[in-house]
Amino acid sequence: MKQKFKLYLQLFLTFIKIGAVTFGGGYAMIPIIENEISVKKKWIGGDELLEVVAISETTPGPIAICAATFIGYRLGGIPGAFCATFGVVLPSFLIIYLISLFLRAFEQLEIIRYAFFGIRAGVLALLIKAVISMYQKCPKNLVAYLIMAASFAAVAFFSANVIIVILSAAVIGIAATLIAEKAGKKP
Repeated sequence: MKQKFKLYLQLFLTFIKIGAVTFGGGYAMIPIIENEISVKKKWIGGDELLEVVAISETTPGPIAICAATFIGYRLGGIPGAFCATFGVVLPSFLIIYLISLFLRAFEQLEIIRYAFFGIRAGVLALLIKAVISMYQKCPKNLVAYLIMAASFAAVAFFSANVIIVILSAAVIGIAATLIAEKAGKKP
């Protein structure tokens, strides 16, 4: 019982730290989640984290919350999912609550506008890091590149529904893998 409590506390503290230091949303959190969960704690491997991110993208809600919930559940069941989710949400909730109390005063301060200018630049760097990290872990074959290019084009240029793009990519990936396996080739 004591060991489970220790795990729940570690999940809460790890995810509260992630939630407290990350600005810019879920994709900006991915490199930090990877560093904390895969590199430092070694709770799950890098490939497994890529699966968590992929599943989190397809479930409703912010990606960081879905990822925290999934990782917490995988490590500690329902109590682990609660601890990780509560940890990642709490800092944002508290910050937004405090800002809402003083919103009018905050928006008038020039230093706050400058700070958010810098934060946006940092978030862009984290997003680029997440893209590079995910690219490095993805399969690199013709089918994967075609799916990636078609998905990007569909969303960026034709405003396609993201859910339909994700489901289509999954169906194409399954079909390509089954065809490759049937032909005796590595997918």
